[in-house]
Amino acid sequence: MLWDLGRAMHKHREYRTGLMTVGVCLLAFGSVSHAEHEKANYGGAFVDPSLSSYSAESTVSGRMTIAGSDTMQPVLSKLAMEFRRRHPDIKLAIQGSRDSKLTPEQVFITGISTMRRGDGDTAGHFGAYDVQILASSRPLMEKELSGFKDRYGYTPLAIPIAQDALAVYVNQNNPTERLTLAQIDAMFSGTRKRGLPEMTEWGQLGLDGNWEHAPIQLFGRDQRSTGTLPFFKHAVLLDGEFTRSVIPQPGSASIVIAVGKSDYAIGYSGIGFQTTAVKPVAVAEGVDKPYIFPTAETVMSGEYPLSRPLYLYVNKNPSKVWDPKALEFLRFINSREGQETVSRTGVYPLSSSQLASNQTVLQNEALRASR
Repeated sequence: MLWDLGRAMHKHREYRTGLMTVGVCLLAFGSVSHAEHEKANYGGAFVDPSLSSYSAESTVSGRMTIAGSDTMQPVLSKLAMEFRRRHPDIKLAIQGSRDSKLTPEQVFITGISTMRRGDGDTAGHFGAYDVQILASSRPLMEKELSGFKDRYGYTPLAIPIAQDALAVYVNQNNPTERLTLAQIDAMFSGTRKRGLPEMTEWGQLGLDGNWEHAPIQLFGRDQRSTGTLPFFKHAVLLDGEFTRSVIPQPGSASIVIAVGKSDYAIGYSGIGFQTTAVKPVAVAEGVDKPYIFPTAETVMSGEYPLSRPLYLYVNKNPSKVWDPKALEFLRFINSREGQETVSRTGVYPLSSSQLASNQTVLQNEALRASR
């Protein structure tokens, strides 16, 4: 599915169960409205008021396509719409993971969008044929970086744009409040590298009464996930294998919807996908470690064990000048307005030091190309 920004401008508050639509992305949060979603997840995220306000260095126009993972869609939706308010002549489309047989990372490396104009899909009129930017919920792997360098002769420019938490969700009716990484591994893993025996009933996690012999229902991402699934597999399963009991879901929102429908369910998804039907649990790295709940403070500081940056990777030749469209988009994201927009999507803004580092990178790249 392709999210074209033009259609989103007047429809970006319409949400339907089980459907993703948008100009650049409208996520379905079941029966929970987007306003409730934002209120539940904003969490007091703090954007430094001393950050510079966005001021365009140039007026940009034309088309731009971004290849994006499922987790990145809500963030990109808001950022792109706010950017277009300031640059109404820009046409920007997000190519999601289900718009192509290729993963977003593969699309970025090839540099070719699968969008086509004239095929009956109006989304094709809002993007470029080439893909210059990748939105990813994890760092690129060495083999991906090598493949990119083999094709272009240089590595892509990595710019963190937000802080996210991979939350472990249980149903709102589930009394579980906290879990260790080893306990999560014992539920989701078939190899259980963290050492605990297999856990299949909620009583094994300390629940009693009607919960004692209740089966643990596992929900996770399907194999098309190129960000959330590998991150969870590495950070929780220590690169072990998933148990066959995990019921695969096509998207991050789908996991949250599934967990919200079953008292006995548990799943993992980005903190920005939280609804009132589920709740995240506090996570500890071990039994002798503190249990940390995912909040703006613990995620931005990295204290929460499953914190992760969200990235934009840019195909930027270091010997050539910036494409004005890409540069202005990045400048907006790293401004006060850009980070306030990030916060309203349910994820968290970058620290002032990271934003300063981003701005230095952008300035240095511009200077290098101008020599």
